[in-house]
Amino acid sequence: MTHPPIHGGNLTWAAAFAGCQPEEILDFSANINPLGPPQSAIEAIQGRLRELRNYPDPKYGPLRDAIAKSHNIDPAWVLPGNGAAELLTWAGLELSQCDRVLLPLPAFGDYGRALQTFGATIRPVSAWNQRLWQVSSREGLLVNNPHNPTGQLWPRWRLRAMLETAQLVVADEAFMDFLEPDSQESLIDWVVDFPNLVVLRSLTKFYSLPGLRLGYAISHPDRLRRWQSWRDSWPVNVLAAAAGVAVLADQGFQQRTYQWLEPTKRKLWKAINAIPGLSADWGAANFLLVRTGMPGDQLQRLLLREQRIFVRDCLSFQELGDRFIRIAVKRPQENRRLVSALEVIFNSNP
Repeated sequence: MTHPPIHGGNLTWAAAFAGCQPEEILDFSANINPLGPPQSAIEAIQGRLRELRNYPDPKYGPLRDAIAKSHNIDPAWVLPGNGAAELLTWAGLELSQCDRVLLPLPAFGDYGRALQTFGATIRPVSAWNQRLWQVSSREGLLVNNPHNPTGQLWPRWRLRAMLETAQLVVADEAFMDFLEPDSQESLIDWVVDFPNLVVLRSLTKFYSLPGLRLGYAISHPDRLRRWQSWRDSWPVNVLAAAAGVAVLADQGFQQRTYQWLEPTKRKLWKAINAIPGLSADWGAANFLLVRTGMPGDQLQRLLLREQRIFVRDCLSFQELGDRFIRIAVKRPQENRRLVSALEVIFNSNP
């Protein structure tokens, strides 16, 4: 048996452990919108299949225009990428030029990967104590908002002081789309005022397109041209680019997601907290961090073996210890299946 995955969504590993096919797994381990992919993305992909014989436009004009329009900014401030993870690599290279990089922990494992690849000096701080977030003019900050795995949403005014002093601030807003526009705490409209700011966004979580790999960075055009010079000329394939243009204009899908998420998450949160031995934190994103009465990896395996349900253990978030799992919010009937399975496990293992 191979080692367990350090990221969510590894259905190959989960199916091998459960002794079934990947499509038989009910996956709560990856924080993906269960309402998608939207039909607009499917139709855009089908309409561009003939273009597989051609290289993508290296400037990605329509995609950059669509992203820029969605944020009311100039397309020159936009750089599409092969998922936000690819752009995180170039952010890691830039951050490595700082004397130290302040990194709130626990944190997404790819942050450490990107920083260590280029020899950055990491200064860990607690994600729960923002009073410790003091950065000098020679330091950088890599922050995730809303935060994974806690779901914490920091008001953007708290980040402004760091923008005014830090050499570079990289804000990963991969889950910001799950908040309605009036509730978002995005820094995107500050990029023009702060040339030391980079905002990373994902188009794969909200629109349920992780297999396409599509994200983007928003920052000063000089920085984005530098990043472009470091990488492959065609990082985004033609199908992903077409899907991105389509979904950004799909206001119907966006509204359905907002209408679904809040009441469904609250019902799941209440049901989890009603089970003895479990305690779910409330957060701003489309997932819940859950304290458990048994080791998280043990609970993960019980659910896989007995119910073919896959939750995320949190062992890769070392600061949390071994008594946590993270679960994505899915459709009501799927959430009920998870809750029923957890009730069986904790009623028989009080």
